[in-house]
Amino acid sequence: MSEKSTSLTVSERVDPPTAADERTMLLAWLDWHRATVHRKCAGLAAELSSSAPLPSSPMSTIGGIVSHLRWVEAFWFEVVMLNQPDVAPYSVEDPDAEFRIGAQRPLDELLAEYAAQCERSREITSHLELGNSSRRVLTERGRVTLRWVLMHMVEETARHNGHLDVLRELADGATGE
Repeated sequence: MSEKSTSLTVSERVDPPTAADERTMLLAWLDWHRATVHRKCAGLAAELSSSAPLPSSPMSTIGGIVSHLRWVEAFWFEVVMLNQPDVAPYSVEDPDAEFRIGAQRPLDELLAEYAAQCERSREITSHLELGNSSRRVLTERGRVTLRWVLMHMVEETARHNGHLDVLRELADGATGE
């Protein structure tokens, strides 16, 4: 019998409003998807978070995806919007390091780091307007606005929630919204 993780905190998932201004909608949808990450991982046996059940995607693990999402949050809000140094574990030589590291670390630690990073992203966002341009100029895109970053983060987090759906069902049969 596998030991269930009991220290996971499932973020309350609040349905986004059906009518609101653009900023409220973007932030509400992003928070809904962030909370869904925690929901998808809740109660998963610790040893299953590093399982890579898809032969064609050996780095697709639940822990790897949570780690990736943590570093994606840091990249877009801290590195791109504020032009802070990129301290993520990936590099040109090892572009998937965050996935590999995530498969080796306890899921509850990864989720705690993800939650802390999301809180940091919220703090950064609270000081910016949707039309504010990034301080960092990206080679392939130039400057992006906070609006673009928020929309991208909704898409990125939602896409990886789909991956978490599949990996969780393959890991222990759990399904759900």
